[in-house]
Amino acid sequence: MNQIEEYEERKKLRRSRFRWRIIAGLAVLVAGGMVLAQMAPEPGPHVARFDVNGVITSDLDRTKLLRKIAENDQVQAILVRINSPGGTVTGSEELYDSLREIGETKPVVATMGDVAASGGYITALAADQVFAMSNTITGSVGVIFQSPNVHELMDKVGVQMVEIKSGELKAQPSPFKPVDPAIIVSEEVLVEDSFDWFVGLVQERREIGDNALSEVKRGGIFTGRMALERGLIDGLGGLDEARDWLDETHDIGSDLELVQYEVIQESPSPLGFLFGTKAGDALDALSLRDRFTTGLWAIYR
Repeated sequence: MNQIEEYEERKKLRRSRFRWRIIAGLAVLVAGGMVLAQMAPEPGPHVARFDVNGVITSDLDRTKLLRKIAENDQVQAILVRINSPGGTVTGSEELYDSLREIGETKPVVATMGDVAASGGYITALAADQVFAMSNTITGSVGVIFQSPNVHELMDKVGVQMVEIKSGELKAQPSPFKPVDPAIIVSEEVLVEDSFDWFVGLVQERREIGDNALSEVKRGGIFTGRMALERGLIDGLGGLDEARDWLDETHDIGSDLELVQYEVIQESPSPLGFLFGTKAGDALDALSLRDRFTTGLWAIYR
């Protein structure tokens, strides 16, 4: 190796060491931040704020966090801010149950943002008092089950699906076969059962009249003003109105600190945090893993 080649090799080695020093430094900063966050002192008596954004799916970390709020004696009430078009049946049920667990010992008040429809409205039903902006989109009380069907496309391109299964209802409806009316009937039973559960929540939590309930059961959406007229919410407003309600009905003053609680996904290590997640974790973040696994899902809209 001549002097020029040796010099270039030393330059490459120095650059490589420099990069790894930067990476190691960032890893230490991230780890230190995590430790400091865990060491932060617990707030005194306060109102918890919890935001529900985007599509609602099953989330064990969310359930754990809400249970901690329920068990925290320093939390005097919880204010839930909702901006969601809906979500999966089980995810919406899971979130509703978690909030009602808090509601057994603490006041729960909800405010709606741009949209709080279907599963988002189920979230609001868990609250003792519900506020919406006058133009919030809400309602959409209903259930939809969807499955793609591509059998005609497969016929055109000459692709056949070989299928061996234990029973005629297993994995139906199939995207690779013509739609069987008998299968549609069996799936309608599932949809109706979940729909009855949803309507039952509306009846139990809102106690609206028969005429309004009949309109709501059609699955339409409403503005905040329309929702108030139909008894789906308690008032128009946002954060200030929610705090005023807590003050007037539970003597929880608006001067009490409002502390935001967020679901923090656990990272396997600081290096994992720096270098990103695996493809499967990305699918989970987009709520797509189950859809790719089964091709079938029930979702509130």
